[in-house]
Amino acid sequence: MTTVMKVENLRKEFGGLVAVDNISFEVNEGEFIGLIGPNGCGKSTTFNCISGLLNQTSGKIEVFGTDVSKMRPDEIQSLGVTRTFQHTRLWREMSVIENLLVPPRDQFKPSLTVSEFRKALSYGICGFLALLTALLAQSMLVEYLAYLTTITAFGMVAWWSDSQKHVWNSLIQGRNNPPEIERLSKVYSTLDQLEVPHMAPNLANELSGGQSKLVDIGRSMMGDPRLLLLDEPVAGVAGPLAMKIFANLRKLVDETGVSVLIIEHNMDFILRQGVDRIVVMNEGELLMVGTPDEVRSNRAVIEAYLGSGGDTREVSE
Repeated sequence: MTTVMKVENLRKEFGGLVAVDNISFEVNEGEFIGLIGPNGCGKSTTFNCISGLLNQTSGKIEVFGTDVSKMRPDEIQSLGVTRTFQHTRLWREMSVIENLLVPPRDQFKPSLTVSEFRKALSYGICGFLALLTALLAQSMLVEYLAYLTTITAFGMVAWWSDSQKHVWNSLIQGRNNPPEIERLSKVYSTLDQLEVPHMAPNLANELSGGQSKLVDIGRSMMGDPRLLLLDEPVAGVAGPLAMKIFANLRKLVDETGVSVLIIEHNMDFILRQGVDRIVVMNEGELLMVGTPDEVRSNRAVIEAYLGSGGDTREVSE
């Protein structure tokens, strides 16, 4: 089985506080994996390190064979990783369709990189300084200032036009974009997959919390991710809809082969929702990795959730 993500001895410290303490686990292709643990055990910090929002103190994270330990979030996303957050971030005054049509990763690629922008800027600055020096030497600064500015600007535009015209083409002409009809079709296909096509024309501010979670998941799917990181997608969602969200995710994994790593606080809930394996954390440490049955019967897990006097029947029944 192909490994799509590998976390090795991940450690994250905030000053003297150890939030994540040397944990290791893997996610394989086409797996639906839960990441669980009591509040404050380091689940979201682990997600933030994986997605590049935080730099780990030590350890290594590989995604699709690439070491992403020092990469920016956008660079990690470009590999095929999409991450959602516990609190949905929809455009409230836009419809569900419009929210899903927001450009996914790499839609406008190729684009201008930071290094290319700096190069263009340096060309202009060097040209400007060279002309300024010449004019100062001739004591004609005031007379030729307008001329100098025009020539410098022309040089920058000429360089830009020659080396970056593909950006303009991709943005304006849509050379590298799929046809709009194809994207719209994908929106409806995604909503069908989530069993909410009736929500397409609704404004985001008309949706319930659970419906907003579904739209957020749908939007993440529009970028054709290979690995989905979902941070408590059913937090605050009513039981029946929460079960529907998990059922749709299970269906997504089975039908597309995408890998899903999902944070969930409610152990009793996730044990019943068809995940393949569960990663259990407690106080920043890795407690165990196993199947739902193995987790359900593990005494250390029960004690972490219920205390040393906990009855295993409370999570197994």
